[in-house]
Amino acid sequence: MSGPEHTASEAPQGPIAAPSLDGAVGWLNVAAPISIEQLRGKVVILDFWTYGCINCVHILRDLKTLQTRFPEELVVIGVHSPKFTNEKANDNLKRILVRYEIEHPVANDADHHIWRRYGVQAWPTRVIVDPAGNIVGTAMGEGNLEGFISAVRTVVRVFDEHPSTPVPADSPAHSLRAGGINRAPLPLDLERRRHADRPLLYPGKVLADEASGRLLIADSNHNRIVVASLDGHVIETIGSGFQGDNDGIFSQARFYRPQGLALDDDNLYVADTENHQIRVVDFQARAVHTVAGTGKQGAWSGDGGDALRIDLNSPWDLALKPGILIVAMAGPHQIWVVDLLHGQAYPYAGTGQEAKTDGPVNTATFAQPSGLAIDPSTPLGAGGNTLFVADAEANVIRAVVLPPGNSVSTIAGGDLFKFGDADGSGDAARLQHPLGVAVYGGRVFIADTYNHKIKLLDPVSRTVTTFAGTGKPGHADGPGGRAQFFEPGGLSVAGNTLYVADTNNHAVRTIDIATREVGTLVLDGLTPPAAWSYLR
Repeated sequence: MSGPEHTASEAPQGPIAAPSLDGAVGWLNVAAPISIEQLRGKVVILDFWTYGCINCVHILRDLKTLQTRFPEELVVIGVHSPKFTNEKANDNLKRILVRYEIEHPVANDADHHIWRRYGVQAWPTRVIVDPAGNIVGTAMGEGNLEGFISAVRTVVRVFDEHPSTPVPADSPAHSLRAGGINRAPLPLDLERRRHADRPLLYPGKVLADEASGRLLIADSNHNRIVVASLDGHVIETIGSGFQGDNDGIFSQARFYRPQGLALDDDNLYVADTENHQIRVVDFQARAVHTVAGTGKQGAWSGDGGDALRIDLNSPWDLALKPGILIVAMAGPHQIWVVDLLHGQAYPYAGTGQEAKTDGPVNTATFAQPSGLAIDPSTPLGAGGNTLFVADAEANVIRAVVLPPGNSVSTIAGGDLFKFGDADGSGDAARLQHPLGVAVYGGRVFIADTYNHKIKLLDPVSRTVTTFAGTGKPGHADGPGGRAQFFEPGGLSVAGNTLYVADTNNHAVRTIDIATREVGTLVLDGLTPPAAWSYLR
């Protein structure tokens, strides 16, 4: 970044007072808005984020670690300054707080007043404010947990060890001595207390297998996989419901917010997103084991290597070719491959830069790829099957011609900051954070997640049309033009039925492809896992 330089005489003098937190359209997890003045005596971390950003989601675990380390001295305030129109709504943000188990106060900075006041330029950004109300540090991007631990520890020590240190008379904290650490707890009114548990909880992806008659559901916030018949009779569940990465028999294995699924006969591969691993459900052995990932979040890009020794980064969806598992690696903005025959994992497409660039796979760029579907019948280019990618943060659908073609092109949609809800062809079409794709008869269904719609793409003409959904969040069955969804995230086709993981409705929806009639699948016999008690 660049900007005007200061001469010595122009250099800022003294502490920089933290600007106000006025301007939020709502405050969540607290009973009333919070002011900077109320936070005097606390070390404060302001976390500027937007909920569709995978890098912002990664920060949440660091924030919980910091709160555990400094339970009395530190207050975390989330400042949700949204990228997408859909993210501005208080109701949508409430669901995200429950979904990601966020228990600190969050300001809905829908109009970016606080963002501009603090001069923030990127998501995520964190700002440290000391107990006297002065800014003492700012960091953009992921990581730096140890640096934040050290910074908070230092601020606490200084304010504890020097109780007589005066505060300048012109400081907003003139009445507070530097030793004035306030260790009283901040009163909270948690959003999760207003949300009941359900048989499904924020299901992210779904896989319908016509050959076996099975429906497989990533019951993401219950940390399990649900196995049912295509008409909704529950056969079994896989996973104890506890968060974790334990391998073992079905009842004891653990997942952490699983997403994408890929089935190969009696082996179900699972993108275990928040464990940063690929797991496999072996239906014959009735056990789960890990095939890729150490359980630690990987750094950007890398050359790959031994699948069980490599750190992955938020795998979000999967597609399968014989012996090869293709992974939408949302964290580093790449498409990866797991060679199941040789136990290797490595990046295949995307440089790791967050952008939208077409071309050869080694120079192309993606922006949080989150949905995959292979069309074996209609390659778009020289050789190889076509892999369709829901490139969520770029708001586009990409086509990757698999080997020997090895090229990436954009089929429809806008760009990182060109989004909306518009049917049309190619660059004229507008999507908003699409998370899922499914191929049917040479066409591509799209889960246009933040538009609460299912759309249909003709990859030859590059034309996108609305297939079902009004565009307003809700839960309504009936004809496609009147049906409502709420942030649908995953799609799969069996026969003439499109199955939808309707994430915020905690449901699986069905769409008759011929009539466009939308229904809600009743999952007969499904109950929440006994181990899961977060909402209780």
